[in-house]
Amino acid sequence: MKILGIDSSGMVASVAIVEDDVVITEYTMNHKRTHSETLLPMIDEIVKTSETELASIDAIAIAAGPGSFTGLRIGAATAKGLGLAIDRPIVPVKTCEGLAFNMWGASGLVCPIIDARRNQVYTGLYKVMGNVEVIMDQEPMDIHELVEYINSLEDARFGVTFLGDGVPIYKDAIWDEIKVPCKMAPANMNRQRAASIATYGAILYKEKRFVPADDFAPEYLRKSQAERVRDEGK
Repeated sequence: MKILGIDSSGMVASVAIVEDDVVITEYTMNHKRTHSETLLPMIDEIVKTSETELASIDAIAIAAGPGSFTGLRIGAATAKGLGLAIDRPIVPVKTCEGLAFNMWGASGLVCPIIDARRNQVYTGLYKVMGNVEVIMDQEPMDIHELVEYINSLEDARFGVTFLGDGVPIYKDAIWDEIKVPCKMAPANMNRQRAASIATYGAILYKEKRFVPADDFAPEYLRKSQAERVRDEGK
């Protein structure tokens, strides 16, 4: 099975091709360029350098949200366009579950935190000793409420690992308030990776958790800033 993975849910743009249990190629960029500039050229690059025919892809796995509204829309348009062009389904992977999958095999809880501004994060809680076990499904939450909730969990006594772009922003608050063993993921695991999206996407694909390209839509979890400003004005 060959899966194309795409993640443009945050500052990181990442694409990968995974075949069975091998990462054939991966291209990840965490730099100040828009995904509209980088995503398609990155896919073109990994397809060419790995000598992969797009028609040989079985499915396209994509980080489906939450995350950056612009990034999610660009990723969705790219995945849908490719899916329609080669007649392949899309495997939506929840962004927080995809991030948690970076820590496959970690003991204790895994807690992705994606900055949503105003002390808010998109987050979830998972165990990833084998498959991804959802302890708390992804949702927007105040960072202080999140830490308080983690402190109350019996499972947290075995420790919790934080990762995601919210860590540099909120790590001081976490260290000040956390009462259970915790650590921050290292650089090679702490941001979105398309290889994780593709690998986890292959598992979901086998479980028939995919959709036709036409039917895919990102999972935003909350309104965009423009929509919130409009509603506040009303």
